[in-house]
Amino acid sequence: MSKFTFPQSILSRPVYGALEPRVGSAHLFIVDAQGAEAVLDVATPELMKTAHIVYISKGTDFEAALRALQPAQFYAGPTYGAAELRIRKALSDAKMGLQVYLAGTESLMGQAQHAAMEAGIPHTAIQTEHRGSVARRMQCVHCKGITEDVETDPFQCSHCGLHLFVRDHYSRRLAAYQAVCIDAEDPGNVPEPKGIYE
Repeated sequence: MSKFTFPQSILSRPVYGALEPRVGSAHLFIVDAQGAEAVLDVATPELMKTAHIVYISKGTDFEAALRALQPAQFYAGPTYGAAELRIRKALSDAKMGLQVYLAGTESLMGQAQHAAMEAGIPHTAIQTEHRGSVARRMQCVHCKGITEDVETDPFQCSHCGLHLFVRDHYSRRLAAYQAVCIDAEDPGNVPEPKGIYE
């Protein structure tokens, strides 16, 4: 199974649930990688009649299974960036009663949730379910650069090269965790990297 139980943390860290079919006029599913499994778990023929699925494969192959659900609309793309205009259009065209479902990696859910919030949907009305990789989307607080798919702590910023400490502080506005220089007071004293959840 592709589920992970996150340890308890600070209040800003997102908490994920499990997708559940809800009554609505339309259903927007935005998923990546193993997040497709969450859609397969909740899909019903009735739900799919008004469903729009946006699927970002990230090296997985659930496209045929998702298409077999016969959603009203379907899009498969390689990255969130490639799908972003379609996602923003679907959210801006939304009518009252749209249900939003996000599943997959934290990076995808954070970015899609931010887009939905910009469209006027409160984050408390958006369902999320984590599936797959536990890698994080991190922002360096020093150069403001975003590094995707961070799996180790510390890690090196892909923009400025600083060695950064992975923190649990999360920004919904940026859809990223915040990272700070780990050797600011003792340059060069950088511990060996280990997995974020080790």
